[in-house]
Amino acid sequence: MKSIQENIQNEIIIKNSRFLTYLIELSSSDISPFLESIRNKNLKANHYCYAYIYENEKGCSDDGEPSRTAGAPMLNVLEREELNHVLAVTVRYFGGIKLGAGGLVRAYTKSVTEALKKASLVELIEAYKVKITFDYKDEKQINYLVGEQAILQKDYTSTPTYIVFIEKEKIHSLYPYSYEILEECYMKKDS
Repeated sequence: MKSIQENIQNEIIIKNSRFLTYLIELSSSDISPFLESIRNKNLKANHYCYAYIYENEKGCSDDGEPSRTAGAPMLNVLEREELNHVLAVTVRYFGGIKLGAGGLVRAYTKSVTEALKKASLVELIEAYKVKITFDYKDEKQINYLVGEQAILQKDYTSTPTYIVFIEKEKIHSLYPYSYEILEECYMKKDS
């Protein structure tokens, strides 16, 4: 399973219609802020079609295009490439020439495929989101064990507590520290 290293934007023109595709790395299944932001940047567009995969959740929308001619083909590209934690949004500015159902499927498939050619992909591995509690004297060791990039939150109110991502196979390295598994998830594999 893979994800994108960074967000991507790409544009293609097909029969005078402009297809602007955004690939966005997701850290949750809440895609609404991204969709709203893209709509606000492209107020004169005709369609805002999307597909996403986050963990085991998938979704897509044709946003007014004929049924299954936009969102589903976009989702097929994400699935074919074995991507996760990714939102693909393709904004269409209609150019005056109708493409037909087959033409739309090809156009939306191509728009996401071309954007992915610009993307750097990174492998995702199974992990846990964990809450760790430890003594101040152990902070350096904890930072070493989980790595700075995996620390989501630090709290020093009474005893130090971190919320971190850790690979499933490395969970045993947290012993003897007090920890609680909050959820199973995926994380980017260290390069």
